[in-house]
Amino acid sequence: MSIERLVVIGGDAAGMSAASRARRLKGPEELDIVAFERGHFTSYSACGIPYWVGGDVAGRDDLVARTPEEHRARGIDLRLRTEVTEIDVAGRRVRARAVDSGAQSWTSYDKLVVATGARPIRPDLPGADAAGVHGVQTLDDGQALIDTLSRARGRRAVVVGAGYIGVEMAEALINRGYEVTVVNRGSEPMSTLDPDMGRLVHRAMEGMGIAMVNGAEVTEVCTTRDGRVRAVRTEDAEYPADVVVLGIGVRPETALAQAAGLPVGGHGGLLTDLAMRVRGHEEIWAGGDCVEVLDLVSGQERHIALGTHANKHGQVIGANVAGGYATFAGVVGTAVSKVCDLEIARTGLREKDAHRAGLRFETVTVESTSRAGYYPGASPMTVKMLAERRTGRLLGVQIVGREGAGKRVDVAAVALTARMTVEQMTSLDLGYAPPFSPVWDPVLVAARKATAKVHGSGRE
Repeated sequence: MSIERLVVIGGDAAGMSAASRARRLKGPEELDIVAFERGHFTSYSACGIPYWVGGDVAGRDDLVARTPEEHRARGIDLRLRTEVTEIDVAGRRVRARAVDSGAQSWTSYDKLVVATGARPIRPDLPGADAAGVHGVQTLDDGQALIDTLSRARGRRAVVVGAGYIGVEMAEALINRGYEVTVVNRGSEPMSTLDPDMGRLVHRAMEGMGIAMVNGAEVTEVCTTRDGRVRAVRTEDAEYPADVVVLGIGVRPETALAQAAGLPVGGHGGLLTDLAMRVRGHEEIWAGGDCVEVLDLVSGQERHIALGTHANKHGQVIGANVAGGYATFAGVVGTAVSKVCDLEIARTGLREKDAHRAGLRFETVTVESTSRAGYYPGASPMTVKMLAERRTGRLLGVQIVGREGAGKRVDVAAVALTARMTVEQMTSLDLGYAPPFSPVWDPVLVAARKATAKVHGSGRE
């Protein structure tokens, strides 16, 4: 019996989950696995980098789930500091280049997994490549930023962008004793929320001592004579900076795949079927931040860069590569974050997403508390809910509050996956005790209010 070869491009969540799953299902005598990773690390939590930078996580190695040595011990030929530069689909082979030496070689494959991740958006601006300007995507990026912070001449930081990475890095820099200014081109921080909910985040961040500059486009990164960053300039002002962190977002890293003729969608991510097989290519799979996935609420493709999805993709791919069967149905768009003690969560559609999908909907917003109002430590919480106008189907939920707010979004995520109506949600049997929730959980209060609005009764 001949041995098949699986080649994996990318050594983080999706790629190594796929390789590890395939290895568990098929031994070395049946499947040879070669994995290429252009960086120094494998299987690490990029989501944890802001907390490492801020000091909540003690060290870099704490973010590594499985080391290269552990992968190799399990029978995976893992090649670090090796970048795949070409995929020859017709010849079933890939060309790889050793990053340090430049040496190149071809490796054949029977089955291929593309898990090239995403790349940070880096603005094409004067000074954007200056010393002291940092993106935060890999462990190498995090180490470089920590090194800069340790030798910075001053204590002023500017964060460009106010999405998840932007607000998390603002918190990390506050924790390190920096004066932090966030420059955001949107009307409010957290564009993954509706602006009215983003406004709550804005107020809370300013209350924490973070200077928020909204509606501002960065035009230049100003530098000193020796090439170090000294300020960030917009059309209206200049903000002094000893370090600049780019938190503008990411795009799918698909240049390699596109050059090979693999299909991509409107968001730039690879298109796959439910088995995570690249459409039109029987022996090529893709997963992680380089793919687009089905939004189960809107029915449209979207790009969401999250480690939770990447690991699930890898499990599905590994099972299928090894001859089994598994599928990834899609996502509902759940995410949670925090800035200092403020918790921020969302799932499903925002108002503009629902409009884009052609849905007619109602919205409600409720103010509640994380615990029974009389119980010590109860903190305010705002819940916004979207429901389809005629059917009452839940479309989305956004939550902003303090301790105990963020993970309440999971109830809504399950309801979205089950295609529940807001009326059905009002009957959910959720856990209750005064230290954990009011008698009516805030999510259920919002569901009651949405039910009344959908029915047009005016009663709550």
